[in-house]
Amino acid sequence: MSTGQFFRRVKAALLVRLFPRKFARDPFDQSALIPANEARRQQEVSARNRMASQLVENGAYDQLELSSSEIETLPAGISVRFRLDLRDCKRLQRLPKGLHAGSLILAGCTALESLPEGFSCSFLDVSDCPQLARWPATATLSVGRLRARNCLGLTELPPWLGPISQLDLAGCANIAALPDQLRVSSWIDVAGTGVASLPASLEGVGLRWRGVIIDARIAFFPEQITAQEVLAESNAELRRVKLERMGFERFLEEANPRVRDVDVDRGGERKLLEVELGDDEPLVCVSVNCPSTGRRYLIRVPPQMTTCRQAVAWTAGFDDPDDYQPLVET
Repeated sequence: MSTGQFFRRVKAALLVRLFPRKFARDPFDQSALIPANEARRQQEVSARNRMASQLVENGAYDQLELSSSEIETLPAGISVRFRLDLRDCKRLQRLPKGLHAGSLILAGCTALESLPEGFSCSFLDVSDCPQLARWPATATLSVGRLRARNCLGLTELPPWLGPISQLDLAGCANIAALPDQLRVSSWIDVAGTGVASLPASLEGVGLRWRGVIIDARIAFFPEQITAQEVLAESNAELRRVKLERMGFERFLEEANPRVRDVDVDRGGERKLLEVELGDDEPLVCVSVNCPSTGRRYLIRVPPQMTTCRQAVAWTAGFDDPDDYQPLVET
């Protein structure tokens, strides 16, 4: 037995003695050192891996909970009446043609590049699937909801989509337009997309920005938002959206910010600016100049920043500004 193994065993035995309820297992079993919630999670994942290995071709199931499992694909001909949860299956690469599920959850499947031809469901979640870049030529998604947050590989929506109740495209930066005949009965979340207007088929549909209810002016005409309007907004969530849409630079130009600190670096003068936002935390930004281009940048920093040096150090990942000693800044 090595010295390291000896001390690990001694540590395990002491933990059992001091905390018998929490570490009630064999003191020489290293898994006893794993926190209870992590051990429980591993047990659940192991059970899902076993379930995945027992799936059969043309199998019909009421529901399947396979999230975080190591599954890479599903058997051909499989169908799930209600919920098929494959969330965070990092090895999932493909799905069988004609897959049917009432609710298909694929959020966080980072290796998934496409959806299967002819699939059908009422609720689809493909959020945070960075490799997903294309839709199948034929499929059915109607009645329910499409949630596709942060899918940067997607550039458009398929013509077969809908009618659906809800459409969440928040963070899909490369989607710039919606299909002319698309029908959505309840709401669309367009936060962080390139969508600048809605087709006639979506007249009257509700709009959201990362879940916050907004109107068309906030979504598509942010140049009309003023600092006075932002400061007068009583709803903190809506105020944050208006501030985001207006942009920090234009807001600070209009809001007459208080200067917390001023100093000079190689790029020139730096300022730490603050604007009080009512019942919300204040907006604090550091204004810096690029030494190479001379361009000015505004960077939001935590409200506890008191000096420009501290704020710039924080942007570089340093909590202690004394640890931030750059040789060259670009």
